[in-house]
Amino acid sequence: MNYPNNIKKDNYKINYGNRGMGLEQDLNDTNNYYLQNKTAVIHKKPTPITIVSVDYKSRKDAVIKEAYFKTPSTTDYNGIYKGKYIDFEAKETKNKQGFPLINIHNHQLEHLKMIIESGGIAFLIIRFTSFNETYLISAKKFLDYIKINKKKTIPIKFFKENGHILKEKYNPRLDYLGIIDKFYLEGENYER
Repeated sequence: MNYPNNIKKDNYKINYGNRGMGLEQDLNDTNNYYLQNKTAVIHKKPTPITIVSVDYKSRKDAVIKEAYFKTPSTTDYNGIYKGKYIDFEAKETKNKQGFPLINIHNHQLEHLKMIIESGGIAFLIIRFTSFNETYLISAKKFLDYIKINKKKTIPIKFFKENGHILKEKYNPRLDYLGIIDKFYLEGENYER
């Protein structure tokens, strides 16, 4: 590549360092953007644990040595947007064929079902890391598919046909609220 003043730069390499920085980090950055811009209040839920043993070298350097989960966690994120309760699960998979159902637990599916029945907005955000594609899929469509099909993996074709692709941007990183506006909130005739 030739630069001004006849400076030559050979073997320019593209830095892929931040590519695939992780779905959770992308969603946390997105939610922080929404919060700072007073668009929505959506947070990652902490996993409930009971601490059994801690190594106290000093107060600031305490290290948890042993802990266990109090109760199974429900979903990853919840909050409020335009007066509506939002609850969703985020998952990543390297599987090129589809989303393996072993990646989601029955208690999480039951929780999403209860959110729908209570009038909240429930969905999943699934990232296929092999293709660098991220989809938002309504919990209702996801649950309906599982009820009808007794497969162990939901094919990627299902997400392409029934989901909404989330394009990565600078800010917000994954603008899932744009999908919520368009497909869930317009005229209050949203799909649960």
